[in-house]
Amino acid sequence: MVQEQFKVAEVQVSYKPDYNISERPRISSSEQTYQLLKNQWDLGRIAFLEEFKVLLLNRSNRLLGIVDISMGGISGTYVDPKVVYAVALKGNASSLILTHNHPSGSLKPSEADIKLTKRLVECGKLLEITVFDHIIISKDSFYSFADDGII
Repeated sequence: MVQEQFKVAEVQVSYKPDYNISERPRISSSEQTYQLLKNQWDLGRIAFLEEFKVLLLNRSNRLLGIVDISMGGISGTYVDPKVVYAVALKGNASSLILTHNHPSGSLKPSEADIKLTKRLVECGKLLEITVFDHIIISKDSFYSFADDGII
């Protein structure tokens, strides 16, 4: 039997941020995170469509970026853990803050929110990427899983 040989492409990984990390904000509280999110969120949609975003942080808790993960309807959006962690790995993140809005204005986490958070925390443990918090926002306020002791 003759074995075929296949060529394999060379893979290179590089990371070339086009910014000075010391100029990025250092995240130190849920309140600070909420204020940052309010400035970045499309407030015209916050009470209309549910969106899920991830804040990527380095080891010093400096913000590497805010990534839009999904946009859904009035009552929910689908979050694929593979997408969350593909983005985190590509962005060279050491930790994450998960965030989404509730168009209803209610800040109480649903069972689905709690289940997703636990799942993403477990996925992060395998990759040594810490999930610091999951923040639910509305136009006027926020809820922090970390502040409430759920994470």
